[in-house]
Amino acid sequence: MQTLRAIIEDARKRKIAIGHFNISEISGLKAIFEAAKNVGAPVIIGVSEGEREFLGVENAVSLVRNLRESFSYPIFLNADHTYSLEKVKEAALLGYDSIIFDGAKLSLEENIKATKEAVEIARNINPEIIVEGELGYIGSSSALLTEVPKGAQITKEDLTNVADAVRFVTETGIDLFSPAVGNIHGMLIGAPNPALDISHIKEIAGAVSIPLVLHGGSGLKDEEFVAAAQSGMAIIHINTEIRLAWRQGLERVLKEKPNEVAPYKLLAYSIEEMKKVVEARLKLFSGF
Repeated sequence: MQTLRAIIEDARKRKIAIGHFNISEISGLKAIFEAAKNVGAPVIIGVSEGEREFLGVENAVSLVRNLRESFSYPIFLNADHTYSLEKVKEAALLGYDSIIFDGAKLSLEENIKATKEAVEIARNINPEIIVEGELGYIGSSSALLTEVPKGAQITKEDLTNVADAVRFVTETGIDLFSPAVGNIHGMLIGAPNPALDISHIKEIAGAVSIPLVLHGGSGLKDEEFVAAAQSGMAIIHINTEIRLAWRQGLERVLKEKPNEVAPYKLLAYSIEEMKKVVEARLKLFSGF
């Protein structure tokens, strides 16, 4: 089986993207894994600090590793949006395949310093671990939104500066880079999310030497995903769409079967809805 690093580099060369989907409980993992197997695509499971604390920081590792080893399948675990060096160390020690240190709210100087420390801490524990850095604030909640997150960098003049991106990547030593290119976390209610600046993605991808990662993929148009992958985004994150599918499935079964109380029977509807979303996204990202 290929390593995650090799799979990412292959996606970059082929101008496709690997799907990254977040979970906070087992039904989400079941849906994502079954969808990935159906499509035949590698997949990354993401757990933010809040999600992994709910699921269990160690449990997440055990669950994903068991699926990978039992089925010999390329499914990997990412410590998504990690804000402290202590949490970086924790994830590295427990065996996460990759870690995102999120210093997007910090100044450029502070972000470089903290991200560089995160890289050093993680690699001292596991030289093979993949570390991602983020430059440019895009909001922090994978939720249904009534407005664009305050402070999100979505206007042309606020997008991640190319020169800053080059400096950030060079000085931190990260393996993956997440810039602000018009994307936001969460999905706007009753309106499309802001459009990606594809030309800016191309410019950053041409200036830095490592693969790019697109956060906040939920709510974007299909053609934007394809263009982003072709322009250098080797990984695409989806979370809010999955959460919405989970809820819609649960609402449907509660309406259709108001007297059902068996959790696994209720959650089967959520799993069905989540699988639809993940399969469609994986096919699109992979060019199938």
